[in-house]
Amino acid sequence: MATKTLSIRIDDNDYKFLSSLAREEKEDVSKAIRELVDLGRVMLAIEKYKKSEASVEKAAHIAGVSISRMMDIFKEYGIEANLEYEDYLEGLKTLRDIW
Repeated sequence: MATKTLSIRIDDNDYKFLSSLAREEKEDVSKAIRELVDLGRVMLAIEKYKKSEASVEKAAHIAGVSISRMMDIFKEYGIEANLEYEDYLEGLKTLRDIW
């Protein structure tokens, strides 16, 4: 995976928090930030899905995971499907068309 370097400005309290978190996890600050970004993407995806602003597919894209992994994440966080009955019927129709 290609990586990019990013320079950001953060206040002292946030830097102290990140440094402390990195020490606790026995990793460098950069890794701690990457892990927080990954977690933030998942949380953003969950929020957008809960507000019906994103489908499962879009939520998975936001989180950077597969659709099946996103569904597992929803289960882990107790997020109920926001499918309407018509969505369910459309899914069945698509499945029948494929088979």
